[in-house]
Amino acid sequence: MVTRDETDESHSLRGPIDRPALLTIRDIIEREEPLAAPSLDDYLNPTLLEVLLDDGLCCAESARIDVQWTTQADYKFHYTDADGVNFRWGNHPHDGDYIHVPGREHYHPPPDATSDPDDVEESCIKQSVEVLVTHAVLKLWRVAYNADSYDPLNAASNPP
Repeated sequence: MVTRDETDESHSLRGPIDRPALLTIRDIIEREEPLAAPSLDDYLNPTLLEVLLDDGLCCAESARIDVQWTTQADYKFHYTDADGVNFRWGNHPHDGDYIHVPGREHYHPPPDATSDPDDVEESCIKQSVEVLVTHAVLKLWRVAYNADSYDPLNAASNPP
């Protein structure tokens, strides 16, 4: 069983969770990723879209992607798996703390999705619409899955 990563990033998403956006993301994932089973933590007042994956990257036997999307179009797509590997794509203010990140889009690489300013990278995802971001995340995850490697996760050109 994959456990929730209790690491709390010091930078938070702005605004309330956008339920219609999470429903759109859920529908795209249901339609396009056969290994995924997305569900809202609360249908009427969600705080999170949990995407259970029947298989993880590399050697992980199971995984999950937790998705948050706000009415301000801030988001986090956080992957965690049975082997304890974590990474995430985000788009939200980070007060310029990340040395290699000129804008709001950023990527916290595996294995631990660190928030160390020296390790956070600029994200290859530059889109801000939930449909495009979701397609990009699914494509990046699928390419990494098929390559049996974490390397492709942030190595695409925009849009991936």
